[in-house]
Amino acid sequence: MNTRIIAKLDVKPPYVVKPVHFEGLRKIGTPLELAQKYYDQGADEVIYIDIVASLYQREILFDEIEKAANALFIPFGVGGGVQTIEDFSKLFHVGADKVILNTYAVQKNPDIINKAAEIFGNQAVVVNIEAKKWDTWWECYTDCGRIRSGKDVLAWVKEVEQRGAGEIILQSVDHDGRQRGFDKELAKKVVESVQIPVVVTSGAGSLENIKELIEYAKPSGVAIASLLHYNKYTINDIKEYLRSVGIKVSK
Repeated sequence: MNTRIIAKLDVKPPYVVKPVHFEGLRKIGTPLELAQKYYDQGADEVIYIDIVASLYQREILFDEIEKAANALFIPFGVGGGVQTIEDFSKLFHVGADKVILNTYAVQKNPDIINKAAEIFGNQAVVVNIEAKKWDTWWECYTDCGRIRSGKDVLAWVKEVEQRGAGEIILQSVDHDGRQRGFDKELAKKVVESVQIPVVVTSGAGSLENIKELIEYAKPSGVAIASLLHYNKYTINDIKEYLRSVGIKVSK
């Protein structure tokens, strides 16, 4: 199986931003510019998350999403502020291939996972997990890494799989934006806890970090932000390196 190399856009409309530990946002560019750029570089997918929609309790900005979707001919996952089945329908209408849930499912109503999977199919329902480590466990956070849930990450990933989610995006609040490597222990535990694909993000600071994560945890995909946004490497650079060390990626 090829490991997917995915570009991750954290969006505070109208800009893509880059936080560190989900704080201190730095403007990078527009979603349209960056979606086009990473598509041209050979990304397997693009993930677009409006990181303040739930926090500010603001409506989803469908026009911005549609502009980015129109530049892409690869899978496009969109999340941030999703609370209803109607939100799913609207996002698919403007060009999303997958819809990403977090805050509403964790804090209010996990049944939305079941309903969405029944209506749209498992492959279209993705659960985003913002994990923060305590002494011996990881807790699910929401609202851009600000709000505690009391939920254990490893229990929650099993629950979302049982409810019908087709994929998990795993973020680490502790490692996000620091470019010092991934939380590999967390990644491995989550990958081994479920049968559905797990995309790991938060922490890539070097090509070696990506290699080590893939070899150790065997995720379905790796989502990259800082390395791409700061032009340290292109998607193609990452894929060429991974091929050179024997890791299968798409062309």
